[in-house]
Amino acid sequence: MHLHDIPATVYEAEPSPAARAQGGLLDIHDYNGQLALEEADLMAEFRGLILAGRQALRILDPDGTVLLDKADDGTGGRPEVQRGELRQILLDSLPAGTVRWGHKVSATRTLGAGRHEVTFADGTSVVTSLLVGADGAWSRVRPLLSAATPRYIGKSVVETYLFDAATRHPAAAKAVGGGSMIAATQGRDIFAHREKDDTLHAYVGLSEPQDWFAAVDFGDADAATARIVAEFDGWAPELTALITEADSGPALRPLYALPTGHRWDRVPGVTLLGDAAHLAPPNGEGANLAMLDGAELGKALAVHPDDIEAALTEYEQALFPRSVEAATFEGADAHGTDSDDNDNPGHDLIKIINMLTEKGR
Repeated sequence: MHLHDIPATVYEAEPSPAARAQGGLLDIHDYNGQLALEEADLMAEFRGLILAGRQALRILDPDGTVLLDKADDGTGGRPEVQRGELRQILLDSLPAGTVRWGHKVSATRTLGAGRHEVTFADGTSVVTSLLVGADGAWSRVRPLLSAATPRYIGKSVVETYLFDAATRHPAAAKAVGGGSMIAATQGRDIFAHREKDDTLHAYVGLSEPQDWFAAVDFGDADAATARIVAEFDGWAPELTALITEADSGPALRPLYALPTGHRWDRVPGVTLLGDAAHLAPPNGEGANLAMLDGAELGKALAVHPDDIEAALTEYEQALFPRSVEAATFEGADAHGTDSDDNDNPGHDLIKIINMLTEKGR
């Protein structure tokens, strides 16, 4: 929108750009996320962020047997970058004042004629001519369009970090390799990747109801670690080290999703993008889709500068099928490793990777 001289303001809940860490790696795909960066004229800056070698992938059995060891030969279309660094190049490309920090939305309401009032936690408010809900899973804008709410998918992950891995955690570092590593069995899995500065970032997945996790005291790091690692009894020590040797306390991340195929009827002056529109279980597509959503919305508004409703209609007509395709193809594959009749999750993951490769993913 900025490149097409369309004025816009981003109201951001966080108090400043440095308010918190921005998470780990993102693989930015050449078929969606990179398209958005091209539209924003930021591909040169993006290429400067790419971490060489991080598209390498290892799949291990829980006993440590290596089932797949795929090197990064530089030809893949999903290069990895640090989320915070990607966010920064996007922020740096905008005029000063575009992002209004410290504006957490508390309520929204329709005023009519395509106008909406947004009220912030500090009591201030703003009236919009176009309101875009880019406010994530628990969007305060979504209720203007849809009654859908995220549901727990029956699985949570426990997040850990291991620092100075090569010297302080050599067995875990060797298991993970130079890029990403996945080990999975029925209802239990460990995904880890190597970030900058020799950091291992792991997501320990457990398919359990929320009551199960509520019984774990995550305020006591040692007790929580002991409870979680007990669920991986018999796994190779180099894998369980991603739990027991963590340099950060285990952090619980429940997983939620909106119904697949979530859509809404056209409401004048408001739309959604990213997780606010199509929250799905982690499958590598979320940030990429959000970026592409934003680019496609900006393009539609540039094509229809004097007709917001025509732009929103065009945008949503493409948004809905795009969201379904990502959720059903990528998401179904991801869930396939956790199905009741799956005795060989690691082998099935290899089949999935082959499918993705054949489809150019």
